[in-house]
Amino acid sequence: MGTEANSDVYSTAINGINEIGYPDKEKEEDLGLEVQKKKEKKQKKKKGKNVDDLKQELDLEDHKLSIEELEAKYETSLQGLTSARAAEILARDGPNTLTPPKGTPEIIKFLKQMIGGFSLLLWAGAILCWIAYGILYAQDHNTSRDNLYLGIVLAVVVILTGCFAYFQEAKSTNIMASFNQMIPQQAVVTRNGQKLEIPAKDLVVGDLVDVKGGDRIPADLRIIFAQGCKVDNSSLTGESEAQPRSSEFTHENPLETKNIAFYSTTCLEGTARGFVINTGDQTIIGRIASLASGVGNEKTPIAVEIEHFVHIVAGVAVSVGVLFFIIAICMGYSALNSIIFLIGIIVANVPEGLLATVTVTLSLTAKRMAKKNCLVKNLEAVETLGSTSIICSDKTGTLTQNRMTVAHLWFDDHIHIADTSEDQSHHSFEQTPETWNALCKIVSLCNRAEFKAGQDDVPIMKKVAVGDASETALLKFSEVITGNVMNIRSQNRKVCEIPFNSTNKFQLSIHETDDPQDQRLLLVMKGAPERILEKCSTIMIGGKELPLDESMKDSFQTAYMELGGLGERVLGFCHLYLPEEEYPSSYAFDIESMNFPTSNLCFVGLLSMIDPPRSTVPDAVTKCRSAGIKVIMVTGDHPITAKAIARSVGIISAGSETVDDIAKRLNIPVEQVNKREAKAAVVNGGELKDMSSEELDDILTNHAEIVFARTSPQQKLIIVEGCQRQNYVVAVTGDGVNDSPALKKADIGIAMGIAGSDAAKNAADMILLDDNFASIVTGVEEGRLIFDNIKKSIGYTLTKNVAELCPFLIYIIADIPLPIGTITILFIDLGTDIIPSVSFAYEKAERDIMNRKPRRKNVDRLVNQQLALYAYLQIGIIQSVGAFLNYFTVMAEQGFLPHTLVGIRIDWEKINNQDLEDSYGQEWTFSQRQFLEWTGYTAFFVSIVVEQLADLIIRKTRRNSVFQQGLFRNKFLLMGLASQVIIAAFLSYCPEMPYALKFTPLRAQYWFVAAPYALLIFVYDEIRKLFIRRYPGSWWDKNMYY
Repeated sequence: MGTEANSDVYSTAINGINEIGYPDKEKEEDLGLEVQKKKEKKQKKKKGKNVDDLKQELDLEDHKLSIEELEAKYETSLQGLTSARAAEILARDGPNTLTPPKGTPEIIKFLKQMIGGFSLLLWAGAILCWIAYGILYAQDHNTSRDNLYLGIVLAVVVILTGCFAYFQEAKSTNIMASFNQMIPQQAVVTRNGQKLEIPAKDLVVGDLVDVKGGDRIPADLRIIFAQGCKVDNSSLTGESEAQPRSSEFTHENPLETKNIAFYSTTCLEGTARGFVINTGDQTIIGRIASLASGVGNEKTPIAVEIEHFVHIVAGVAVSVGVLFFIIAICMGYSALNSIIFLIGIIVANVPEGLLATVTVTLSLTAKRMAKKNCLVKNLEAVETLGSTSIICSDKTGTLTQNRMTVAHLWFDDHIHIADTSEDQSHHSFEQTPETWNALCKIVSLCNRAEFKAGQDDVPIMKKVAVGDASETALLKFSEVITGNVMNIRSQNRKVCEIPFNSTNKFQLSIHETDDPQDQRLLLVMKGAPERILEKCSTIMIGGKELPLDESMKDSFQTAYMELGGLGERVLGFCHLYLPEEEYPSSYAFDIESMNFPTSNLCFVGLLSMIDPPRSTVPDAVTKCRSAGIKVIMVTGDHPITAKAIARSVGIISAGSETVDDIAKRLNIPVEQVNKREAKAAVVNGGELKDMSSEELDDILTNHAEIVFARTSPQQKLIIVEGCQRQNYVVAVTGDGVNDSPALKKADIGIAMGIAGSDAAKNAADMILLDDNFASIVTGVEEGRLIFDNIKKSIGYTLTKNVAELCPFLIYIIADIPLPIGTITILFIDLGTDIIPSVSFAYEKAERDIMNRKPRRKNVDRLVNQQLALYAYLQIGIIQSVGAFLNYFTVMAEQGFLPHTLVGIRIDWEKINNQDLEDSYGQEWTFSQRQFLEWTGYTAFFVSIVVEQLADLIIRKTRRNSVFQQGLFRNKFLLMGLASQVIIAAFLSYCPEMPYALKFTPLRAQYWFVAAPYALLIFVYDEIRKLFIRRYPGSWWDKNMYY
């Protein structure tokens, strides 16, 4: 019938391991950790020769060589190397350790925090202040020390904020340290014919090494002898299934063959002996470590935006400063005084409090994300997730539950659906038929997995079991159904057993039964469905044995193909009651000669298993899609399994077809299908291996839904580079050591907190503490929110810059007494405005945050033209007018009408002029004028504070009305409003303030002079938002929405 040949393809494994086996054609496509072999001339943006070399195909032939050929190649023998020869090779190749990359000294990391982005702007401001003070001091030793103090304060702000940011990121990436933790300390080696225990770092190529269960593999080994050896490659691949090792050459690909064990992986059970074929950096793990270290970190989007903002602020400051320097020179001021004006204008433009605001805002969001299971290592990564446009997600453990689960059953010629939810409490299929009872008994008995002791109070699905993934899945399934598997096993004592092996492809055990009326022994068997079917001559239907005819074989084949087509691992189950006369309870069973029947058995049913998707993932993928984020699955698993999971979670949506689906529907060869018609694509690593950059770019551009299956770590890196070439912001999830190069290359690397290796966690910017994809979507929302809120905070901060700058301009042009001093400005920037600026971190999202497209790199800026114009030329001008009104009101009420103030500056500032007349002929001494000037400072300061109250409220939203958002929902914003008034009142009314900080007690009526302007700001902004909502896409929307 050809059952085996036709159906092997459907027996897929969840973690890249297949107890049942793939056909040869599929095996040839398996890549495991295969390094991409590409046409280098077609690749662009490579990071240097070394990284390039690491992406080359692994050139290794040792798995194909006989023991004699190995001995000849490495000049060794079964007696091991001689000590002298080992010493020579050690001197030639160096120790068996990974070469650490050049680390960044802590002092450099600290200095980067001190001079990056905003910090550079503040340092420039501080130095200019000291230069200005130096110039003035050289002219007059009694000059005001305002500039000196301002420079010191700016320097202190930079240092404190830098220290805060440095300690926040103290747990910085240290990839090599985690690789080194994986290196075994000791190794058992044969030298000079004797077994020795030596440090693993002293191993050399050609050494003969012994390993046993529990050991870490000390180097890449070519196995020459193995007994029951299984290794855990999860540190290398992220996949959890134990893999058998033997001395047999089983695959052309050195990374798929069973006779090579890899450095740093763990021997779980059994023993093995092998020759060392690679040490240190030449091992597979060494190549990946070098690749991860050689990949450069991408600059985060928020860092790019802050840099862009600094350029804008510096540009505006220098442009305005130079313009008024020229005006001052033209008006007859000396060059020295003009330089002082220039410096004053530049410093007035520097938003002193913004560095602290952004750092604290990012930190608060990072803490909030940690509570939602997203641990952020790099503060700037908080926002990066919000600007993500592609998520390249691993499958196992991220999209899925990372545990095999029974998904379907086939018995009595029907497919039944099992419950694959996290608790598996609602199995809906009929559990009364005789056939089901027989199947359940086989599942319970033909199973070597056991629960660990002391877990009586633990829910079944969370109990820890000893056994491989499939056996554990069957154990938990039968425990949920029967209530007590161990009790069933004790009542049906095991007489003998043949464990599963890849040659037989079945597992068999013989039991006494718990039926007192029936003394026959029961033989139960499970394994590859086609192998089990071969051994059967009857089939159980409705509790009765019927002949296994062609129609029943066709039914079996149909069911098998349907379940296999869902990407599920399928197992067959059969039994046989042994005749009591031939096989009494005292019969001596011999598993070597198999002195018992293994044919003419009764086929009972099929069970299929899959690592089911997490229940929260489909909704999370839908949210990503509505947020304009493309989710790409990148997995080392089989394409059929990957495609099935992708469909079940919505990465491939219900109506989408791949090229294969279209070919099948139209009944034409795949080659004849127009690839552009396929919305979805499933790309095998075998195909990706031979693709050029242009072909990969074509797939990424023209397919909305993509699955990459059977990918190697180097291919993951190439996929990430491909996405970045399209100008996407790429997030990558991963858990294995093999993922670390891609995690580091991505704009934001996301490692798994539970299943993730230390290397993956160190390469990542963010760690998912619950390994759940849905947490990424939460992070995206927080990231978008923080970008919006930092934008609001910057808008709020920039607005009052105009009101702080205008007094200097009017002071120069109109020659009036200075309306506000530099220290007073400092108390706005670092006093009244800090708490309100930080309060935006707690602002809730406007309603459309997850329904809009991701922001475009270098297009949708943090500070755009609309924001700058609205802050500087609209709200900023209104604030300036209100503040000047209060200043002139104070001066007029004291006797200096506006026209009198124009041109009075030089006489006003003369210390020796003790009889300056006001508009009414009253004479003012210098100290009286000075006190009045400070009162003007305070009035101007209070006006800005009052108008900033309105500015704070309007910045809550950019499109929605403040009333839609809720005026009082953000309690921290209310605290910000209160703090402004309290700090301003304290500065104004605290005794001794006039002579300490140049603030004077202000009459109550002056607090209300600017109130109409605050109200105007509020009403003006509500009208702006109303028109934006009312006329989307209009000129108003394009120019007034920031």
